[in-house]
Formats: sequence, C-alpha cells, structure tokens
Amino acid sequence: MTEVVATNETIVVVGGGISGMTAALEAAECGKDVVLIEKNPSLGGRVAQLYKYFPKLCRPTCGQEINQRRLKVNPRIKVLTMAEVEALSGQAGDYSITVNQSPRFVNEKCTACGACSSAVTSEIANPFDYNLSKTKAAYLPFDMAYPQQYVIDPSIVGTEEGEKAKAACSVGAIDLEMEAETINLKAGAIIWATGWKPYDAGNIQPYGYDRFLNVVTSVEFERMMDPKGPTAGKLVRPSDGAEAKSIAFIQCAGSRDRNHLTHCSRICCMATLKQTTYLTEQFGEQSDAKATIYYIDIRAIDRFEEFYNRVKEDEKVSFVKSKVAYIAEDKASGNPILHGVDTEGYNRYAAEHDLVVLAIGMEPSVDINALTSGISTDASGFIQLDEENGAFFGAGCSTNPLDVNRAVQSATAAALRAIQVVNQISRAEAA
Repeated sequence: MTEVVATNETIVVVGGGISGMTAALEAAECGKDVVLIEKNPSLGGRVAQLYKYFPKLCRPTCGQEINQRRLKVNPRIKVLTMAEVEALSGQAGDYSITVNQSPRFVNEKCTACGACSSAVTSEIANPFDYNLSKTKAAYLPFDMAYPQQYVIDPSIVGTEEGEKAKAACSVGAIDLEMEAETINLKAGAIIWATGWKPYDAGNIQPYGYDRFLNVVTSVEFERMMDPKGPTAGKLVRPSDGAEAKSIAFIQCAGSRDRNHLTHCSRICCMATLKQTTYLTEQFGEQSDAKATIYYIDIRAIDRFEEFYNRVKEDEKVSFVKSKVAYIAEDKASGNPILHGVDTEGYNRYAAEHDLVVLAIGMEPSVDINALTSGISTDASGFIQLDEENGAFFGAGCSTNPLDVNRAVQSATAAALRAIQVVNQISRAEAA
C-alpha cells in the first residue's frame, strides 16, 4: 500500500512537468507539505522531450537536473507517479481528492541496472518519442527519469517474458503481483499543472499528416533531433531515411483556425525559429540545406525579437507569408508539395520540399470540467484566475499556452497563492 499523509494544510500539485515540479518545490521550500501527482512513470513532462530550449539553445537537462536535486533532498514532497486524479470535491481549505495509481510492477529497490530490459525481447511503442520508435517492454522512460526506476509494461505481466524480467533482477525489485490502488487525499489547496498536449494533426486533413510519411509535427521533429531519439539525431525523412535538406515549416497548424483551435498557441513561432537553427547544426555552415517558413505573421514575444532577427539574417532561412492551402505528394520521390498563395506578392506556388514540419497547436491536456464543476475556464478550456475557483489554482500551460520561462513564473505564482491559503488555515486553527 502507498502511504500518503495529507491534511487540510497539504498542497496537492497535479502534474509533474516543469510547472508542477516548480510549484511543488516552491511550496515545500516554504515549509509546506506537498503531494505531487504525475500520470506518467516519471517527472519531466514535455520539457524533458525537447531537444533544446530557446533562446539559449541549451539542453533541457540544464533545468531538470537542478529540480531533481531539489526534489531528492526535500522530505516535504511526496511524489506519486503513474497516478491520475479520478475525482475531486470540496472548497478552499477542505478538498477531497481520489487518485488512481497504476502498478509499475517495479518497487523502490530498483537500482536502474537495466538487467530486466536486457532479459526481455518484447517491444512496445515508445511514448517518450511520440511513438516514433520502439522500446523494450521493461524500460526506463528516459535517461534522466525521476524516479530512476524501470517500468514493466502490463503486456508482459503473466507471460514468460515477465518471468524472465523478474528472474534477471538480482535485488528483488520486480513485483508482478502489484495492483492498481485508490488513494484518498485531503488538501487545503490544489495546483493544477497538467500542461498541454499537441493538437491532433490528423484533424487537419488538407495537410495529409495521416497520409504522407514526410509530414511530421514540431514535437516529433524535436525528438528526431535528439541523439537518443528515434533517428539518433539524424535529420532524415521517415519515408526512406534520406537526408532532409529542404524543410518547410508551416505555422499555425491547428491554431487560429475556427475549424480547429481558435486561440494562438503563442510558442509555435519561436519553436520554429529555434528549429531552423538545427539545419546548420546538422549539415554545417557551407551546406545547401534550406528552411522555408510559411506563416500568417510571426509572433516573437518580448525579448525573443532579437532571436527572430538573428534567424532572419540567416541566408538559409526564407519566409513566405501564406497560409498553406493543402499538401500533395510526389509519388515517385515521396516529396510533399505545398500549394497556396504568397499574400505579399499574390503569386500561386506549388513548392516541393524533402520534409514538412507542422508547428502544431497547444491545447489543455486535461478537461478539468470533466472532473469537477465550478472551475472558471476560457473558451479553449484553459483555467482562469478567478475568486470563484476558491483555492484551486492553475499553473503553467493549464492556464495558457506558455514557453518554459513563463510556465515557471506561472507555477511560482500559483504556489504563492496556495501557500496563502494554508497559512490562513494554520492561523485559524491556532486561534
């Protein structure tokens, strides 16, 4: 049984990405007890899946490592992975939360030695790579996974493969008898840091994501560039493994569109500008690799304007002001062909490229209204700051499409608001 002590002075944080970790750490380091709930086997969220941040173009390990060190040494934080909120109710200072925790089939004795993985041959789609690759059915989610514990996929539990994994573990960490648990928590305040999910590119029928292998999303492209990703960091086409040296980036893929997401997803322009720098990194300054950005308008917010201007000066990057109408495919080469009108010159084009990257829109990962009523959200489902929400606070991309920096700021603000609530409870009980 998982033991969790939680009272009306506990702060519960739902979501273990960069926002959830930040909120939990800020609250705990101010002396509050925190329960951090994450549905995946490890913390890190979508930031862990990035190849690089902008504008410094450093690896996500920069910020993640610091957060993990802080988590490991803070006894006030209880982390529940593979756990999801099933129901919540109550009011400020007195919330009840029902959590369902799925079995990992690996306990805390795990040393992350990898013997279980070596013992099995079964493979599953790798969610960390957006299912672009396979991983063993006994796996560590990614190198910096926290906690550093392997996971046994349910598909091999009760099979010979599962027994092989168990027999290979010399420390007795594999428990194939684990079952799902229901955990009931009390909390004085709740921080909802469940983040965002990429809009389903398959819904954008004219772009052929489901039909053309050489049309990928921006999040998939990010994983492709990672040396430990599905293409081992090589910029190649999914169709034939050939180098992709002419890449089209289509902005607002699913955003600012009454047929899909009506809101601007904010980070997409900066994500694309960042990704154009990968071409030079991959092929060198003297290569003939070229990036073409098809855009409605470029929204480089605040200080990122400097980064935008730097990309514009790159002769390998060109900009076409146009909402691409549709994509066709050259059957012989597999090249995507973009059709549309350049709205600056009003010229029709049929532009052929090696690879197309869709700057896919952002939407909330979880519909909070499906779990509980009375939480104020906007038309897109993002949580709003509203007194009517009581001590229920959104953080990071559950409140808005945000870049990493703003998500961290939002999480800190949410933690401060939650701390105020539990401080009031403490004073009231002491009076």
